[in-house]
Amino acid sequence: MSCPRTSVCLSPLPAHQAARTPRILLAGHHQPTLLRHLEGLSRRKGQARAFLIQFAHSPWRLEQFASDRFDLAVIQAPAREEAAHIIAHLTRIARQGLITRR
Repeated sequence: MSCPRTSVCLSPLPAHQAARTPRILLAGHHQPTLLRHLEGLSRRKGQARAFLIQFAHSPWRLEQFASDRFDLAVIQAPAREEAAHIIAHLTRIARQGLITRR
């Protein structure tokens, strides 16, 4: 049985943000899986770049972060009853977000 792959299509950062190092939040218990979603992102347009990555063990604690703190947030899919709360905070704290399957 195969595991479905997540299709990721991220828009480029605006020009005024491209010069700085992107801030990324990875929230969830299985951090190696979350890191795999960033594979190839640092080599867009043939240029390698560094990221500032912050890990959070729980995506349910996103309210602790300031608005627009991250350029990208990658979180594990929440349970149905928690989804509205988590997505509201995800869109507040990150310019782009990706919700992954567990």
